This record gives sequence, C-alpha cells and structure tokens, in this order.
Amino acid sequence: MSNSYYMSRNQAPPVRRALSWRLRIPLPRERNSRSLSLWLIYSFAILIAVGGILLMLPSASVSGNPTSSINAFFTSTSAVCVTGLVVVDTGSYWSGFGQGVILALIQIGGFGFMTSATLLLLMFGRRVGLRERLLIGQSIGLTRLGGVVGLIKRMALFTLLSETAGAFILFLYFSNREPFLQATWKSFFHAISAFNNAGFDLFGNFQSFTQHRTDIGLLIPIAVLIMLGGVSYIFLSDFLKYRSPFKISLDSKLIFYSTISLLGMGTVVIYVTHLADPAAFAGLSTSDTMLGAFFHSVTSRTAGFTTIKIASLAPYALFFTMFLMFVGGASGSTAGGIKVNTFGMVIATIWSTVTGKEQPQAFGREFNPSQIYRAISVIILSFSVIFVATFILTMTEDFSFINILFEAFSAFGTVGLSTGITPSLSGMGKVIIAVVIFIGRLGPLAITLALLQHQRPSMYRYPKENIRIG
Repeated sequence: MSNSYYMSRNQAPPVRRALSWRLRIPLPRERNSRSLSLWLIYSFAILIAVGGILLMLPSASVSGNPTSSINAFFTSTSAVCVTGLVVVDTGSYWSGFGQGVILALIQIGGFGFMTSATLLLLMFGRRVGLRERLLIGQSIGLTRLGGVVGLIKRMALFTLLSETAGAFILFLYFSNREPFLQATWKSFFHAISAFNNAGFDLFGNFQSFTQHRTDIGLLIPIAVLIMLGGVSYIFLSDFLKYRSPFKISLDSKLIFYSTISLLGMGTVVIYVTHLADPAAFAGLSTSDTMLGAFFHSVTSRTAGFTTIKIASLAPYALFFTMFLMFVGGASGSTAGGIKVNTFGMVIATIWSTVTGKEQPQAFGREFNPSQIYRAISVIILSFSVIFVATFILTMTEDFSFINILFEAFSAFGTVGLSTGITPSLSGMGKVIIAVVIFIGRLGPLAITLALLQHQRPSMYRYPKENIRIG
C-alpha cells in the first residue's frame, strides 16, 4: 500500500484506526463524505424548486395566467416546509391542479423528503444503504440504525391511516354543506394539511376557520389531527407500548408533560386575555370562547389554522402566541419550532440549577451534557435568525414592529399565523420570510446533524477556571 494510505490511517481517530486495522479495510477519504445536513438541505431546496416551477404554470391558477415567480416559489416554500403563510389565497387563487401540487408538497415535506425517497426506493426494490439509514435515523431522532426501514414503513402506515380517518370524519361534516366531489376534496385537503401541521385551507378570502369558529364537528377533528402529527410517531408508539406516562422513556416524558403544560397554559392565557380584551372572541358564548381558546392554543404550536382574527389580539396575547410558535411540536414530527424536547430539557436544566442539583436531571434520569449544549445552541441560533430577519424587515416593510416580529416568529416556527401583512409584503420582504421559513424548517435539525457529525472524542482536557456569573 502507498505511504499516503498509512498516513491517513495513522491520522484517523483511534477507534476508526483500530477498526480499520482489525478488518484490514481502507478508511474512506474525508473529501468523499458529504455532510448529512447539506444533503437534507439540498433535497428540500430541489423539491421547492420543482414545486415553484409547477405553480408558475398557467394551469395552476384559476385565471389561467402564469403566477409570478416570487409568489409561486414563496407558496412552494411554505408548502414544502408545512408553514401555511400565503401571499395569495389558496382556495380562490389556485386551480384544482395548483391545489393538488400544494397538497403533494405538503405531504412530501411533512413526512420528510428523505423518508419519502426511501419509500420510493423500497417500492422499486432498491436497497437502502447505510448512508440513507443514518440520515433518516438522525432526521427523526433515532440513536441507532437498526430497524430504520421498518420504522419508516410503520410511520408511513400511521400517516396514511390518520389522514384517511381524519378525512372520513371531516367528510361527515362537509357532506352536509357541499356537493359530493367538493366535500371529498375539502376533507382530504384539510386532513392532510392538519396532520402535517401545514395550515393551508380552502375556505377563501384568507379567512381560515373564522366562519366556522363554533363548529365543534370541524374544529375538534382538526385539533386531534394537528396533535397527532405534532407529537411524532415515535412518541405515540412508546406511549401505546407502555400505556402509562410513568413508564415511557425520558424523551417521551418530556414531550408528554411539555405538550400538556403548553396546551393547558395556552388555553388559560388566551381565555383570560379574552376577559381583558374581548375583541377577538366578540359575540361568543363562554363554551365557544373556551373552544376558541383551546383551538388557538393547539394551532399556535405550528399548524397555522385560526378561528379568530389574529390582528384583533392584544399585544400581550400576540407575544404569548409567539412563545407557543417558537417552541413548536416534538422532534421527528411534522411540527416546527425548536421542539418541546429541547424546551423541556432546557427548563429541566434550569430547574436543576435553581434547586442546587449538581447534574441536570428530570424524572430520575440525568441529561447528557453534550445534548444540553446542542439544545442551548439551537435556541440561541434560532433567536439570532428571528432577530436578524426582524431587523431587516423593519427597514424594508412599512408595518408596525409587533406585526413584523409576529411574522418572523410565525415563519421560523413554520406556523402560518399572520396579522394579515403577508400578502402585502414587498418582494424583498417575501424573500426574507421565505428564507426564514426554510431555515425554521431545516435549521434546528441541520444544526443538530452538523454538531453530531463533527463531534469527536476529546484526547485531552484543558484546566478548569471559574467565570463570574451575575
């Protein structure tokens, strides 16, 4: 063998060097390995580009005229990243073909481009390689490679069953109000949009569910689909396996208790907000107001549907909604945000510090310090993206600061809620929001993948030194 081969072997980390020497196989060159996070970003970018081109076609709009490139690619980005922010009304602007393209982008983007590609490979009898298994496993939060393909199949089945069941229940609602074909299309469209936490609707005039804010037969199925898609299949399978919140894994416990806490707190805060400023729920009974507060708490966690005029909310209600949008749903789910796993771990770490515990812990288990560092990195970098986007938008857009800040939080959390300024954004504003949507969908995951990939065991430690805090 060449000298360069022995040099590469000796310069490799000890574990890989020992493994290679034991098995007598050459180590792969670093320049031939591509970043997992970059592959994920490239795949979503290609899907957005294809969707944008299709939406630019004259047949995609009701008028039969080509859609401008900025509006087409903004819509494609919002659909692939399951956000729901729109610059043209989905129900009245896009034709059946255009709505079909949007629905396909939502389905692929929500389930994950790479997992969808894996299913296609399996359908055509192709073998899924180690690299694909690693990427898929990391993207949905697995710590081991075994059973990845089987898990993806079960996830696909769960997704299809949930969406089909949701569509059937919604059909019972729409069939009494719409012709058969329209009722069927609306049922499947809203079921898929809700399960994937996308927030696209077909009611027209940017009204979302405001004309149906007392229809419990519509809102409850939508809320259930949102929550099913937002907690991830891994959590549900773990919960159903043990059937007790006390026996599930630490990761599932963080998802369970954080989700319950945020839903309850969100419902109470929005309801109390109504008592202080009743404009958003004007004319509703107490029970309907509670239903509206609950639905808003659910949908603010990245779904983007709404039964109230967001612009009518008081500033303090808007700020609290931003908090819900920023946290989002669970890792490996269709939801966005920094994820409740991250939020729960950081809150537990803070509580451990405040109560004087030397090691951060929760539910009788200690956290891995490296995961805490990643969680803090994700949160700080996420706030940085929102800060930069808001700073630029305040210079390019002529809207109030609270509306711009809300738009930035909604875009990053891939939520889709808006105070109504999205269609009126300038061309530069649309580009900025589209970039924030893209970063919000892939950013936390890409950061985690990048940190995991570049993590190396330390061969030495530096001396410790104290820093003054406070």
